[in-house]
Amino acid sequence: MQELDRPVWASLCGHHKALSSGNLAARRFLPDVNLFAATVDDGADSLRALAEITAPGERVFLAQLSRPREFPGFTAVKTATVLQLLERRAVLPAAPRDVVELDDRDAADMLALATLTEPGPFLPRTHVMGRFIGIRIKGRLAAMAGERFRFPGYTEVSAVCTHPDFRGKGLARLLSALVSAHIRARGDRPFLHSWASNSAAIELYKSLGFEIRAELAAVILERVC
Repeated sequence: MQELDRPVWASLCGHHKALSSGNLAARRFLPDVNLFAATVDDGADSLRALAEITAPGERVFLAQLSRPREFPGFTAVKTATVLQLLERRAVLPAAPRDVVELDDRDAADMLALATLTEPGPFLPRTHVMGRFIGIRIKGRLAAMAGERFRFPGYTEVSAVCTHPDFRGKGLARLLSALVSAHIRARGDRPFLHSWASNSAAIELYKSLGFEIRAELAAVILERVC
């Protein structure tokens, strides 16, 4: 359970190590995969190690239970509270309807949908972090959901989003439930994150059997010159 307190670090040091760079003190996802980074602890030396693998003017995102007291080499551009929710009871998904597996061929459409709806950092190769599924309506990608952070026993449900033209049809609920079911079938337990201010998303996830486990500190850092 302690890995859930520092999910980015746990993922970077394990399942996603090949999609990252860094060392024993600090790691970050490759720049075209994701903006998240993490350190082994909250000490100034670890933050300096992160600064050494971040280019001047570049931004990285932290998300963890504790918030470092100082950020040597960085300016804190934004701080916010993120709620971490853990699945407590399984909710079976409705029968799939026109759900498709998404891959490299869908990358441009996935990036466009995420850029429009802002479910969280999503870059040209974020989709390689895990399995993604979606629903197309008349050829348009109407909604999607997938996996992000992953470490032994746990996988995160992420990038749940619906195009404004197709909201109100239950697509986000269906896809979230299907992703969670796939994670459970693999033997992992689903968890996810939501901005504390996003009450609609939080209520959706609660209706799918998720409960708030912790409040995480989210910090956007910019490397100073």
